[in-house]
Formats: sequence, structure tokens, C-alpha cells
Amino acid sequence: MIKRIAITGPESTGKTWLTESLATYFNTTRVLEFAREYINKLSRPYTYDDIEIIAKQQLQQEEAFAAIATNFLFIDTDFFVTKIWSEYVYHKCSPWIIDQLENHNYDLHLLCNIDLPWEYDPQREHPNNRIELFDLYHSELTKSGKPFIIISGKDETRLQCALDGIFQKFK
Repeated sequence: MIKRIAITGPESTGKTWLTESLATYFNTTRVLEFAREYINKLSRPYTYDDIEIIAKQQLQQEEAFAAIATNFLFIDTDFFVTKIWSEYVYHKCSPWIIDQLENHNYDLHLLCNIDLPWEYDPQREHPNNRIELFDLYHSELTKSGKPFIIISGKDETRLQCALDGIFQKFK
């Protein structure tokens, strides 16, 4: 049985880099953040309804990659991301996302800290709200009771922090 590990947290915290680095380290596959691909193809601003579409497609990709993963599957983004994003921007969240958040389980969540410098990207929207957003993620994960660890440090130190947490959880 593979272990599903979700990489979560605010924008520009190294989620994609960490997902790719962990998949390489464990010689397995990863699920990329579908939102990036979806939004890049839009010819209009995203809407509230788009967030549920993104979450559903993210889950479809996760299930497809779970069938070919070995030991671990690393997922760049989870339902905490879509919930917080939706609530932060639209002050509401799809009941489907809430249901998935409660019932779709990961073996571990890696919450990426905001200790990396914010980097501009046309899809990133909140460079000045990082502390507030990190606190939302931390609070949501804590309230959920789902297993998580905070990942800090730069480059190899960040990767080692994640590896230490994974090895500790799955000894």
C-alpha cells in the first residue's frame, strides 16, 4: 500500500520543488498542481466555480498516479489548499471540497513554512498576506486532527526536514 503525502501551504513556499525533490529521492511519481495548468488555459479570470473543478481534476490525477506509484505518492496541493483559497477569495467553499477534506485521507501533510522569499508568478496573488495564510493552514490542519509536520529551511535543509519527518512517521 502506497503512502500518500500531501505537500500544502501558502503560495511561494516551495511546494512544487519539494514535491519533485521527494519523488526523485524515493524514486516514485508525483502529482503536479492542476490549478496552475487549468488557470494558464483560461481566457478569463478564474471564478468560485473553477476552484471545485480544479479540486476534482486534482483528485482524478491523484488517483491515476496512485496506480503507478511505488511506496510513496507525493501530491503538490491538497484539499486544504482549495478550501483556504476559496474561503480567502470568495468567503465560501464548495460542499464537495469540504466533504473531500473530511473524508479523503493522506498519510501525512507537509506544511511548507513561509521562510522562503516570496517569488513573483502571475498566478500568485497574496505576497503581503503570507503570515495570515500560513496561520490559516496551521489552524485548519490542527483542527482537522490530520497528521502534519511543518517544513522549514532552504534547499537541501528543507528537503532534509521533510525526509526526517517522513522517516520518523513511517519507521
